[in-house]
Amino acid sequence: MTITRLSKPWGAVLVLSAALAAGCSNGKAKEKESSEAATAVPVEVQPLRQAGMVAVYSGTASIEAHEEAEVVAKVGGEVRQIFIEEGDVVKAGQVLARLDGDRLRLELAQTEANLRKLERDYNRQLELSEKGLVAKGTAENAKFDLDALRAAYDRNRLELSYTDIRAPIDGGVSARHIKVGHTITEGTPAFRVTNLDPLVAYVHIPEKEFRKLAPEQSAEVVVDALGGDRFEGRLSRISPPADPKTGPFRARVEVPDTSRRLKPGMFARVNIVYERRENALQVPRAAILDADGEQSVYVVADGKAEQRRVATGLANNGWVEVIEGLDGSERVVVVGQAGLKTGTPVNVVDASEPAAGPAPGPAKAK
Repeated sequence: MTITRLSKPWGAVLVLSAALAAGCSNGKAKEKESSEAATAVPVEVQPLRQAGMVAVYSGTASIEAHEEAEVVAKVGGEVRQIFIEEGDVVKAGQVLARLDGDRLRLELAQTEANLRKLERDYNRQLELSEKGLVAKGTAENAKFDLDALRAAYDRNRLELSYTDIRAPIDGGVSARHIKVGHTITEGTPAFRVTNLDPLVAYVHIPEKEFRKLAPEQSAEVVVDALGGDRFEGRLSRISPPADPKTGPFRARVEVPDTSRRLKPGMFARVNIVYERRENALQVPRAAILDADGEQSVYVVADGKAEQRRVATGLANNGWVEVIEGLDGSERVVVVGQAGLKTGTPVNVVDASEPAAGPAPGPAKAK
């Protein structure tokens, strides 16, 4: 075998060639990595959250008093005393004002005297009739006269009691129409008593929503006149017959308000809760894409976008319930979805922390 030795210049040439080849290979790899980094799509992502959600039917209504009564004088007379003022709270049967009643007292006294006389006459006629000294018809006629006079006596006594003007219901005195010294006639309005416990709002329900609602469901009443303050209430009943003038069904929502801030006549938005979900898995609404009747989101996995089809449920304040398609560990793309497809490299520029899950507000079923 013959071994050929290379001279030193040729050895240097071979070493230099190998070094150049390795340099070219490393350069191409770095160039490829740089190219992929340059084509990564910048996106913003957000984690999912778990929190309670509710579904509601929303409507508008005016706040009304639970009960209201216009108190009128049942007899005429001069107003002698007034015992309450506007704003006072009264009980049913409480005396609000008193009329003079002088004439009625005299009439009652006269009727009472006649009644005692007629009772004596009747007893005497009855005794004589039993002894056969007078005809039976005489005693019977006296009995009829006695019954009529007793009825007149009871009527006079009742009319005298009407000189005390009384509250017909529990509530607050919202208006006083009379003053001491006024002479009023029968039927004159004297006071207005309003029962504000609870206040009520009547919401009209379309037929397609009727099956979702039932008595004792909770409700939220929002009043813009009070800065959007919210009051808790309940659905007390739904009228079965349809009202062709205002809507198919009429729901009564009762709203207790011990603070007395709500007033009859205020305009309110009423949200009746008909469904609740505890610890619902939720995704930001901005992450959901709708295409061809299907919903999907993009998640980020290993630096690349991955499209996932999802099934959704309730929606609540910018969040949507996810029923299928995600397990809760993913981060979903909320900005930059346009042009993404599965496998597209992405560059996450913002990753928000999960929301803490506040008390659920009004929501609507999707």
